[in-house]
Amino acid sequence: MQACTRPSLMGSLQQPIWTEQSRFPSKGCGVIGFSHQVKLNLVKPCRSSYTEGSLVTGKPPSTVSVTKSGGNGNSFVDHGLSEADPEVRAIIDKEKGRQFRSLELIASENFTSRAVMEAVGSCLTNKYSEGLPGKRYYGGNEYIDELETLCQQRALAAFHVDGKNWGVNVQPLSGSPANFEVYTAILNPHDRLMGLDLPHGGHLSHGFMTPKRRVSGTSIYFESMPYRLDESTGLVDYDMLEKTAILFRPKLIIAGASAYPRDFDYPRMRKIADAVGAFLMMDMAHISGLVAASVVADPFEYCDIVTTTTHKSLRGPRGGMIFFKKDPVLGVDLESTINNAVFPGLQGGPHNHTIGGLAVCLKHAQSPEFKAYQKKVVSNCGALASRLIELGYKLVSGGSDNHLVLVDLRPLGIDGARAEKILDLASITLNKNSVPGDKSALVPGGIRIGSPAMTTRGFTEKEFAAVADFIHEGVQITLEAKRLVSGSKLQDFMKFVASPDFSLMDKVSDLRRRVEALTTQFPIPGV
Repeated sequence: MQACTRPSLMGSLQQPIWTEQSRFPSKGCGVIGFSHQVKLNLVKPCRSSYTEGSLVTGKPPSTVSVTKSGGNGNSFVDHGLSEADPEVRAIIDKEKGRQFRSLELIASENFTSRAVMEAVGSCLTNKYSEGLPGKRYYGGNEYIDELETLCQQRALAAFHVDGKNWGVNVQPLSGSPANFEVYTAILNPHDRLMGLDLPHGGHLSHGFMTPKRRVSGTSIYFESMPYRLDESTGLVDYDMLEKTAILFRPKLIIAGASAYPRDFDYPRMRKIADAVGAFLMMDMAHISGLVAASVVADPFEYCDIVTTTTHKSLRGPRGGMIFFKKDPVLGVDLESTINNAVFPGLQGGPHNHTIGGLAVCLKHAQSPEFKAYQKKVVSNCGALASRLIELGYKLVSGGSDNHLVLVDLRPLGIDGARAEKILDLASITLNKNSVPGDKSALVPGGIRIGSPAMTTRGFTEKEFAAVADFIHEGVQITLEAKRLVSGSKLQDFMKFVASPDFSLMDKVSDLRRRVEALTTQFPIPGV
């Protein structure tokens, strides 16, 4: 077998190394929550190439081919990605550049570590392992069992729960599948549930529907009734939730949101659930990192079930988890019903490479550096909110307790879709978002802005105040563009700004230049 000549790079991420050959500059702050030292252990030459290029330097990858010859003369050539598929390699490189240059402010996004990426890109992807540790439908799973058990143990430890009272399933493919697996476990078809309404900050998987269409699969198979915010305060209307629950009699009440900048009142929701005989579930997908670091309220004290994604504030791979009480709740053995709903109910073999990356992430989530990072996520978001208020913007609920702010643009006479487009042209990546009182999800009245991703890259309160100023400048350009466009429809605006005759492109380009001058001072972990 031909051996590759370069040494393999082993050890911890931590901050990328910037070289003269790298297109990424060397100045700027370090990556928050990671060690500033990279340990490179030189070992014997590897027998095959499993790493495409350098995840550390960002240099163009070298192509390594490994030829394996069998006794019958057959050979297998294992090309690197650049040689095997230069088209995909080029797309990845373009996306890498976009992430590096852009202000990544989407609240559900983050930058994971090189260590997580190594696990996700490992040989774990090759193994099939339907079932749970010790109860597999295939052989050869002794190390997969060891890995998944370790991941479960780290999950319980990261969220400070006792394994005697709580269990966890780490196989869900993401947050929405995890939620539907819970519904499948504890509800019968057409049983009733209540979740925060999508236009008021809820999530699709919590049962969203319109008068004309059952949009979410949850609303197709179950009967859903939303609860909402008090539009005068921007806070969950717990009084109305209680009144509606008494009338609707749901079997499940869901806490959690995708665009709610405040904490939930878990004791009040527990009281409401008990009054109507309902399970209480928390979908902490957005704030799981904050929960692990104890910088927001703890849902485990009051809920029967807690679900989460793993790639948002938790900063892990793209996966999901379901935590459940081990003691029966309302006569239901949650452990067996939830595990059976995951497999064989709704999934086949788990993604072992993701579970490997999750185990790595959950180890880091127990570190002092991770807690410091989560505190900085919250303080950075507070600085962003304060500066936006100074600039005259209306924030839903008047501020933020967590990692995101929701800006209502309707008082300015524009919508989130138009603002998102102009800001995107200026390398400011965020998303349009519904705000309470909106009539259209396609042309919503607000924008959602999150702090986790740029905090990972090293932003502080100072940079987030500058982010608010950049967003304000983009909104002003959006207002000017809206006045110049001839039609009133969104598609008219989109055609106008995409045309060669867009007269404000110089302003957009100047904004983009200044945005990228800031962002490119800060490294990205892993790439």
